[in-house]
Amino acid sequence: MNYRAIITDIEGTTSRISFVTDILFPYAKAHLPAFIQREQQQPAVAAELDAIRRLLGQPAASTDDCIAALLDWIAADKKLTPLKTLQGMVWQHGYQQGHFQGHIYPDAAAQLRHWQQQGIQLYVYSSGSVQAQQLLFQYSEAGDLRPLFSGYFDTRIGAKQEIASYAAILQHLQLPPNQVLFLSDVPAELDAAAKLGIATVQLIREQQAPSQHQRAENFYQIEVQ
Repeated sequence: MNYRAIITDIEGTTSRISFVTDILFPYAKAHLPAFIQREQQQPAVAAELDAIRRLLGQPAASTDDCIAALLDWIAADKKLTPLKTLQGMVWQHGYQQGHFQGHIYPDAAAQLRHWQQQGIQLYVYSSGSVQAQQLLFQYSEAGDLRPLFSGYFDTRIGAKQEIASYAAILQHLQLPPNQVLFLSDVPAELDAAAKLGIATVQLIREQQAPSQHQRAENFYQIEVQ
């Protein structure tokens, strides 16, 4: 099958899961409280604090209450949009200061470049915010990879295990599902996409449990034509 678009996950797919869990999450946990105290009057930060208050059901929650909730959500690995957005703001500082670079597997970088040169449109769909996605690829170990991608999707379009999220992405792409390939290491995400007729490949990078989906250990093993 000749695919016109490929949508890729990040954690466990293009990049090591441990990059997020061992580097990005601890960095956000350490720097988020001071960042919010310092920037809480900025419109973008204030908007996310209001979103946190709505999630908590506490319109009068203090800034300290919001910070406490964020730290709890980080510990629980919650996929909540305000948390992801604020983490992205903190990570931007870390990338720009050279505290870390975005990890990407060499095979992923090489094949993404190859597919883009073939005229295939590339998209990212990750639970991390669009800003966080762009930062990882901008400051990646393989250089600035942002020009390879035609667009980015995060939890604003929906949760990654919900069929409706992939329907919304297809609507955005304006492509039939059989011309779209989705790459992820998480079977439940692949299940949701496959129910709409989207082609799927599960990346088995580390200790992922195999599923009924077509599997690949790296991007070189993925057939797109």
